[in-house]
Amino acid sequence: MVGRQIVYVLALFSAFVFFLLYPPWISWYILVLILLLLPLDFIISFPGMLTKTIRLSAPTMLEQNSFGVLRIIGIHKNLQRTIGSHKVSITKPFPVRGLLVKFQVTGDDFTAKCKVLCTGGYEEHGEVVIDTSKIGLTVFDVNKYLTISLIGLISFRYKIPYQVPVLVMPPAKKPLRAVTIPRGLILRPKPGGGYSEDHDMRKYQPGDPVRSIHWKLSAKFDSLIIREPLVPPNHSRLVQVEAWKNAEERDLTLSHLRWVADYLHKWNMPFYIKYSDNSYISEVRNENDLFEFLRHVLNKGDIRRVVSASVPKRFSWVYRVSAEVV
Repeated sequence: MVGRQIVYVLALFSAFVFFLLYPPWISWYILVLILLLLPLDFIISFPGMLTKTIRLSAPTMLEQNSFGVLRIIGIHKNLQRTIGSHKVSITKPFPVRGLLVKFQVTGDDFTAKCKVLCTGGYEEHGEVVIDTSKIGLTVFDVNKYLTISLIGLISFRYKIPYQVPVLVMPPAKKPLRAVTIPRGLILRPKPGGGYSEDHDMRKYQPGDPVRSIHWKLSAKFDSLIIREPLVPPNHSRLVQVEAWKNAEERDLTLSHLRWVADYLHKWNMPFYIKYSDNSYISEVRNENDLFEFLRHVLNKGDIRRVVSASVPKRFSWVYRVSAEVV
């Protein structure tokens, strides 16, 4: 955009000098034409520059050494125009040259500033390749973006607090003390009975509800058989993540943590997770919960988030994940 503005100033200066040297010729028309470019550019591009905004899209988690990009998409806001008593949505884009997005990329040991020019049709877009060679959290922090007029002589600046964290995870690695992790999920009778996908068969005892009697099996064995629903107990499991001292220990700890989480998810065993001695405890029921927890821990130690879920006062078992070395 700066280059176009310099070219316009030089062209305007040249047309003015040409007008001074040859006033009776067409120099006057050339000078007026160049002067009108600026207001014409403003009139044509002004609506589009006001309705242009951006949307960022990036994967929340990437494997180490995999390919991933941050997509910066420029979109037009829908305008509404009142025609009579009806509101009509105007989706046709106004002409603009594009968007210039300025943002800062922050990692564990680097900080860089980048610019991306988004040009194209209805949805301008630009892409930034995410570096996945290093494990950890990469944060793309967008501070402002500029909407550029159709000819490129005018720009509007907008400030927008837009932050996109991308977590780069190592492959899962089995820890040395994996033998201490419980195998399987222990089920217990469902209080009050009722329906459950898991169940057990046992003999009838006084006080059992009549609706729980399995009549076909009872007729087969000539004895009353109860179909008892089973449910998993309220979990009180804690995975304690030990603090790491350097990047090497962090990478090894995360690889062990990922293996433990995958194992517990395989057996449908949710758990609570805690980092070091901090008070931030989060419940992990799926892979996304784990990644959300790590994004808060790796984001410059920002672990002040308070969880809304109730945390047990005591845990049935605690498993510690650390950078243990053979």
